[in-house]
Amino acid sequence: MWAQLPLYGKSSAWLLERCLCVISVTLSGHAFATMISIYLSEVKKFFNMWNDIELLTNDDTGSGRLNICSRQECGTALYQEDTLVKITSSEKVLLNPKLYACNSSDGCIIVADRSVSLLDSICQSFQMHIQFDTEVDVVGLCQKGQFLVVGERSGNLHLIHVPSKQTLLTNVLVQKSENEKTYLNLIIEKDNADGAIDKMDMITAKKLQGMIKTAYISTKDYHTLGCLNFVIGYSMNNILLIIGGKGDCVLSKWEVDPSKNLVSVQSFADSSMIKDAVQFQVIDNLLFVLDKENILSMWDVYSLTLIWDWPLVHIEEFLLTTESDSSSVIRQGIASLKLIILTVPVNKQVTLLRSPEGPVSVLVLRSLTEALPENRLSRLLHKHKFTEAENFAVQFGLDVELVYKVKASAILEKLASSSIGSYGQTVWLDLVDEAKENLHKIQDNHFVVNYCINTPWLTYETTQEMLNYAKIRVLRAQARLTTFYGAFGPEKFRFPLKIFFSFYVGLSTWCLLVHSYFYSLPPPPEQVVGKEQSSTPVPNMTTEADFESSFDVKMLEDLLNTICATIPIKELCLWFKNVVIPFVRRVVPKGQNILAKWLEQGARNLELTDKVNWPENGLQMAEVFFTSKNPGELGLASSWRWIPLKCGDCEEVHRLKKLVNDLQELVDLYRKYSCKLALCDFEKENASTIVFRMFDKVLAPELIPSILEKFIKPYIREHNLQQDELLLRYIKDLLERCCTRSTSVFETAWEAKAIAVIGCISDTDLIFDAVLQIMHGAVVPWSAAVEQLVKQHLEMKHVKVKLLQESSRLMEMKKLLRGYGIRDTNLLKDKQMIMRLVKYILKQDTPTSLEDALNIVAAYMLPSVEVYILRMVDLIDRDRGEESLNLLKSLPLAEAEKVAERLSIWARLVLQKEADNSEEIYLPRCLHCGKLTADALPSTPLALLILVEYRSRWESTQRLIYRVYTIATPAGLIAAHRGELKENPLKEDECKANLKMFETLASLQEDFGIFISVKDYGNHLLMSQLLEEHIKAYESIQSMAKSRKMQATNSKDDSKTKNRSTESRLYRLALLLQRTEQELGAKLALRSLDAGKIEEALKICRDLYEHHYNEQTGKLLFLACQKLCHMLGADVPMITPKGLNFPAVINEMACQAATICSPDLLLDSLELCKYTLAAKEIYGQCQIENYGFIAKAASFGADKDPYEEWTYDDFFSEDGIVLDPQMALPVAYETISSLVPVADNKMYPLDSLHDGKMLADAKSFLIAMKQKSTSVIVAAVLALLHKVFNCRLIDHNLALGYCTILPKDDMFENLWNVINNTRHNYNKILAVALVGAQLASHYGEAGERQKFEELITDAEWGIQFGKLGISFQTVFRQPSVRKKELIRTLVQNPNVDTDLILKYCRTFMLDSDAALQLCIETLLLQSANANQVEGDSAGDTVKQPHSTLLAKSVKIIPLLKSTKDLVISLSGILHKLDPYDYETIENVLRVIQRADENSTSIQLNQVSLDTLYMSAARHVFEKKLKPKVFELTKAGCSSVINKETTKTVQTIQSYLLSIVNPEWAVAIAHKIAQELPTGPDQIQALKFCLYLAEKWLTNTTTKDESHEKAEILLKKLRMQYKRSATETVLITHKLSTAEHLKLTGKPANLIALLYEHSSINQRIQNPASRDYPDIHAAAKEIAEINNLDMNKIWDKLLEKWLCPNIPTDEPIGVNQLTFAQRSRALKCLIYLADADTVESLFKKPIEKVKYFLQCFIYLAEFETLNIPYTYESFHRSPKEGMIKGLWKNHSHEPTAARLVTELSLEYKVYDPQLWSGLLQKLLGFNMIPNFSRAWRSVILAPFLAASCPPSPKQLEACCECFVVLLKCPVLADLDILGIARQYAQLDLTAFALGCLLLIPQTAKREQQIQGFLSSCNPETVLQQVDEHMNTGEVASFASQIRCLILDNIINEKQYERFLKTKYFLLLKLQVMNTHRVKELVDYLATKSCMDDAAALIIEYQKRCGNPILADRSSCDILKMFLSGPE
Repeated sequence: MWAQLPLYGKSSAWLLERCLCVISVTLSGHAFATMISIYLSEVKKFFNMWNDIELLTNDDTGSGRLNICSRQECGTALYQEDTLVKITSSEKVLLNPKLYACNSSDGCIIVADRSVSLLDSICQSFQMHIQFDTEVDVVGLCQKGQFLVVGERSGNLHLIHVPSKQTLLTNVLVQKSENEKTYLNLIIEKDNADGAIDKMDMITAKKLQGMIKTAYISTKDYHTLGCLNFVIGYSMNNILLIIGGKGDCVLSKWEVDPSKNLVSVQSFADSSMIKDAVQFQVIDNLLFVLDKENILSMWDVYSLTLIWDWPLVHIEEFLLTTESDSSSVIRQGIASLKLIILTVPVNKQVTLLRSPEGPVSVLVLRSLTEALPENRLSRLLHKHKFTEAENFAVQFGLDVELVYKVKASAILEKLASSSIGSYGQTVWLDLVDEAKENLHKIQDNHFVVNYCINTPWLTYETTQEMLNYAKIRVLRAQARLTTFYGAFGPEKFRFPLKIFFSFYVGLSTWCLLVHSYFYSLPPPPEQVVGKEQSSTPVPNMTTEADFESSFDVKMLEDLLNTICATIPIKELCLWFKNVVIPFVRRVVPKGQNILAKWLEQGARNLELTDKVNWPENGLQMAEVFFTSKNPGELGLASSWRWIPLKCGDCEEVHRLKKLVNDLQELVDLYRKYSCKLALCDFEKENASTIVFRMFDKVLAPELIPSILEKFIKPYIREHNLQQDELLLRYIKDLLERCCTRSTSVFETAWEAKAIAVIGCISDTDLIFDAVLQIMHGAVVPWSAAVEQLVKQHLEMKHVKVKLLQESSRLMEMKKLLRGYGIRDTNLLKDKQMIMRLVKYILKQDTPTSLEDALNIVAAYMLPSVEVYILRMVDLIDRDRGEESLNLLKSLPLAEAEKVAERLSIWARLVLQKEADNSEEIYLPRCLHCGKLTADALPSTPLALLILVEYRSRWESTQRLIYRVYTIATPAGLIAAHRGELKENPLKEDECKANLKMFETLASLQEDFGIFISVKDYGNHLLMSQLLEEHIKAYESIQSMAKSRKMQATNSKDDSKTKNRSTESRLYRLALLLQRTEQELGAKLALRSLDAGKIEEALKICRDLYEHHYNEQTGKLLFLACQKLCHMLGADVPMITPKGLNFPAVINEMACQAATICSPDLLLDSLELCKYTLAAKEIYGQCQIENYGFIAKAASFGADKDPYEEWTYDDFFSEDGIVLDPQMALPVAYETISSLVPVADNKMYPLDSLHDGKMLADAKSFLIAMKQKSTSVIVAAVLALLHKVFNCRLIDHNLALGYCTILPKDDMFENLWNVINNTRHNYNKILAVALVGAQLASHYGEAGERQKFEELITDAEWGIQFGKLGISFQTVFRQPSVRKKELIRTLVQNPNVDTDLILKYCRTFMLDSDAALQLCIETLLLQSANANQVEGDSAGDTVKQPHSTLLAKSVKIIPLLKSTKDLVISLSGILHKLDPYDYETIENVLRVIQRADENSTSIQLNQVSLDTLYMSAARHVFEKKLKPKVFELTKAGCSSVINKETTKTVQTIQSYLLSIVNPEWAVAIAHKIAQELPTGPDQIQALKFCLYLAEKWLTNTTTKDESHEKAEILLKKLRMQYKRSATETVLITHKLSTAEHLKLTGKPANLIALLYEHSSINQRIQNPASRDYPDIHAAAKEIAEINNLDMNKIWDKLLEKWLCPNIPTDEPIGVNQLTFAQRSRALKCLIYLADADTVESLFKKPIEKVKYFLQCFIYLAEFETLNIPYTYESFHRSPKEGMIKGLWKNHSHEPTAARLVTELSLEYKVYDPQLWSGLLQKLLGFNMIPNFSRAWRSVILAPFLAASCPPSPKQLEACCECFVVLLKCPVLADLDILGIARQYAQLDLTAFALGCLLLIPQTAKREQQIQGFLSSCNPETVLQQVDEHMNTGEVASFASQIRCLILDNIINEKQYERFLKTKYFLLLKLQVMNTHRVKELVDYLATKSCMDDAAALIIEYQKRCGNPILADRSSCDILKMFLSGPE
């Protein structure tokens, strides 16, 4: 059952109960109560109270990796298991509880038997616990968890208020179920009503209990075996309930009306499709169902139609969800869903989980969620499961080094704890070994060094070992960098040293700390911190060279992997730029791709790790690869062995360069255009789509115009995009994105944005395109904004308004279809599919179904008849024939006729189909008559089944025929009575025949149970068989009736009644079977005679003679007489009535037959009369009983008593021969039979005519027959004639033949009637007219013939004009005068030519000149009218070019007989034209000029036309083009040529080309070009000027005066064109500097200057940067404009730059080239060419060529020093001697010092003496840095801006400065006292004391510390130590400073100052650590603080291992301690 409970107007609860068969038993109230109490007591024995609830935190829960069996989908899947809640019972558990739980956003509910526990949604807080009397079946929450709904097994339904824990209502909905759940499911739905819940009125809420409405609906009729589940869906405004169950139906759909409290079934699905719907879910209009056989299927919600199923996958459970949560499934729709299924294992071993033997004691709620591998790894590391974590990281590709680092930290913790004695020596050593082993696995040197420094190693040896290990790690990575720093200065190696110092200084600092900790160790040696130079690490040259030689790609990867992510990006980029990248390019060029890849990834990572500085930081890091110094820039000769890597040769570099370009644009987007995009999103976009994203960022549509103007337009102009087209594309893109995801009806934000964008479009065509796009993509039904937008544009006049109307119609269709649950509008693209939709809509049978279907077919221009037919058929199927008939009556006449006809055809087809289907089972033909018995079938069960099936089929056929009859019969009658078929006799006869047929078939089925098809209806043999069978049945009934014994009187009356009734049914059946009453009577009479039933046969004959006086009756009487004679002659037994004079009756019948028989039987009848009369006479002479009288010939059929007749008769016949009738009559009748035998010979009437009267009668009969036949023939001929004329191909000869059959006058009248009734079917009219003309010619009717010929002419023109789309209706069959009205229409049609117009005029004798003149005027004014009219009228015709119109007009002029009227008319028109419509004026003047050659009315010459064209060109430029030019130029557009201006430019050019005077044309064109701004548009204008000038020069000869003028003008124009074009090139490429613009007249010099542009060096230094001008492209364009040879220019430039000291006019010799020039040329070659090309040129390997280059560079340096060396001498000379000689003679020169350094490094000369002097010189030349000055400037920098007291920021900087000071490796060179004074000036005395502790000299350090302690405030120092030095790297110094201060306090006996302070405790600890307790005890004793003194003594003794007994007093303790030894 269903039960609905509205919960106080706010929510409705839907309960699914089981369908039960309830047996009512009457019991007393006491007994009933007893049974209940007993039951409850029994129940309580087994149910426990699960009321002890424990909430667990995450720390209490466990997690694990879930592995479900061995399924493939597990693989590396991870799941996290969390225990959330534990529930235990306060009682002893005897039976495992029945559990149920549900969770939602409102809360989590746990049900255990009768206990209900409510928690929040995350199970972190407890809400409520309730114990119920019986088991709980269902629970639910509503109103955000405020209300709890509980359904008990007892049938109670509770509503509980959670915050107050009050039960608001309890209803008993159903009685308790003994064995099954009472409530199966509960769904709570929210409605919009107001109520007590909103007001929180508990009193009112409780009162509402009696107002609850409950509806019970039984489902047992559908789900006969019970319900399983249900779900709620929605359709429009209705609530749908879909129930799944078992039994006859597995699914049922119910519609809920909450207002009326009603639930009604709508549809259902039986169990033939699926078995038992167990689980299902509704999404939109789709229903997903999981059945009992584990098959998932998909259904249509509305019709419960199976759409799809998955039988191959066996599914245990399924869930449809989204990426967010399952609650959003309904909102998201089906587009973004994913299906999660739990499949049934196939062929797998399933492990069964068995419950424990005893009952459970604890209930646990666990959460199983899919976990990330990172989280799992974190948990393993948290639990210190390092081995498992390492394997896990390797398996999932995680950071294994993280495992090692965490493990190292764990070891560090153990080592720290071991320092206090918790571990033994062995354990501690194991930890150290484990730490060492672990550190070897860690690649991060920074971590290793910090670890070694920060770990508290217990022994000095271990500490020294680990620090050395760290030092080796640092020096191994930094040795190379130290060497570079010493060789090339701080500006190039600033950051590497900082990293090195951070490591090295840390080690040095720790050495100091270790020394201070281990007092026995000596201080660091002075050599380490001595002089300035000695403080600089002296590089090991051999190590450096070996390092470079051994450095490879693997080492580069290791280096990059060790870089810490926390290093500031600025410093990291500086290091890469100056050190790493140049080194890699020089040493391992192949490693550049690795560097590029690393930098690319690093730059991308910054988007996540450093969002604040993004994207500038990413750009900085990415472009460092391209901005770094090349090895050649370092001045090293060996660097030229590096071949530059081209971006195209390396994919990684190419990607990095692209990233740089992307980031550059991204920076512009962020800062310039205020558009923030993620890099991954930006890379997917182009310039156009970025504009789309900028629009997407605008949240408020109202801001779009301002954002467009401020940000988007500048971006569009910068990227040369077309704004209007781009905005249209954005709207399309917006629609595509919004329509691909599921949106609700109320999501219209994108619509508002699209409408706002439309307001920014200026092109009207594009606006309409955009509106169309919105109409196509808007959600149906449209929002108010879209409705207003469409309405606004529908009212405009534009050619695309029709498209809007079509789209609006499509929207209406969408809206209509959505009402029926159809959202796929693609179904409307196919006619067949449209009709299917119409049928589907009609099948819904809603009040508006018919109207909606008609709207659809009307919208797509389909015939409405189809809709009416489908509707009427549907109504017939629903047994609503009366409605179908009413619908037919309401139709217009034409449609009613078509519908009736089509319905009749449908009925025929259906009947035939039903009959065919029924004959699939073989049955004897006898079953067709309706006698469906099994007698004719085999007596088997199969036969009975066949019989039942066949019977049901025929019954369905009967119902169908009856429905067809109820509608088809009235339809035919209506059509006939309305007179719609009178014009078509054949169709009328056909409809009547159909009507009769349907009436007959329906009667046969309804009255006789006879089922026959339409096909069988025409089978006469079958009809005869059916009639024969029923006659036999009738005879059988008659025989049975006579054989019964009945009461005499009653029996006689009843028999007559019954016979009469049966006989009448037989006659009615004969009529239905197409047999007349007379035919049936004849058959019955003859059959009665055969059966010997004389009385019945005579009765039938008498009735027929009386009611059917015709030849057929005569024939029957004749045959009956013959039959009787034969029977009497053969002495056949028969039953004759008593007292019947049989011979007299036979004679009378023969006489009657003779009177009415046909002529064929007349003679035979007469003969029979004569012979039967003789038999009658013989019978009269026979002895008749005992009377002796013979009766008078009684009347035929008399049955009077012979005695009575004799008594009352007036004669007596005694005087006759008395014969024996039994002897005489047989002989007589046998003789008659022989004389009149039954013969088949045919007799003819005239054979027996002998007199004139009979001949006259026959003649009159024939005349009557002729008249009758004539009328029939006339009707038939007319019908045939109509049929011929209605054919598509008309047979004129046949039609003419038919016409000759009928009378002439009648035939002409009929033909004209046909013509008049045929409206405008010109083909039919033409055919009729042709036949009529031939017929008139045949009869010689001249007048008729003329009429038909005129009609033929009109019809032919109508046909011809129809093909051209011209209506001839208005002038059809009108006089010729009216025909001229069509001429204007003809000339306006572009498909009509002049010949057709002239032919039309000739045909109808019209004035051809007037028509041609009108044609010319129309052509000339067509463009003018098109310019004035906008909208539909303009869009209906295609606008033709002016040249085409002029050509057509000129072509017509020669056809005119006189042009005078034309010229006059055009002259008048000329003054009425728009003065600026130059094209039309020109055309009119041209035509006037051509037409007026022989007229003097208007004089026209070319000079006036040229003036007109010049004015026109100037006017169009000033009014249309020039304003647009300035507008676009102001907006920053380089060109004004677009879709709008192109037409204007073409118009101006056409005017200029029309000017005949070339000088004028060039002048006006040049003037227009001058007014255009410099740019591509001006260049195009000048090109056009050149074209006009060249054309002018071509058309002149050298002898013409204008030739020289044309040449001069052309020369000037070319010069101006070149200058302007060159200037435009410079502007386009952003090279338009004043220096370059001066050289536009000297293009060769300009090109040379361009190749010296500063951007070339910038491009080489930073190739990834943008906005570099394309020098090559600019130079080529300039050369092309000025006809220069670029190859020559390039050759001269190369000579100039490669050999600068050689004059360019002299040839270059090999001996003239210096090594500097040679090396420069070779550098260029290697840079430009690939290795293969270089090797092919030199015939040597590339390494050898690079060695040549290196030697040339060295030799060039030697040339600079004036040292003559050749390549051979340099190559052969000993390098060490050469180097030392060079150093000896040129050590005073910086160039020589650098060259010696390079040569020594290159050739591995490591002489200490040489290098000692060399380094001294390098320091003197400032080629290497001074370390002490650098450190001093870094350390003292914060003090320059600080003041006392320092600000928090300054204080932080000073603290960091002290940390840097601790790491400084050159402390001996720093002024430590000066730094301490800086701290003291800022009152940072603790840091000042710390600085003093760093003084290297011991004596000086002690002296300065004592002086500082005597003057400082110790409390201030201690306070600063606590505040600033307790953490971090200065924590170790904090203890030293604190000890110094405390020792000084003890020494100075300053106990009084600290007695009451927080530092007194520190003082007590210090005296105990230094064993100076006695001094403090004495002081406390003097102050009478005996207890404090005693406490100090007790604590001290305890620390020393001598605890004091607790029972001693303070005085005793004090005395004992003071009296004891020290």
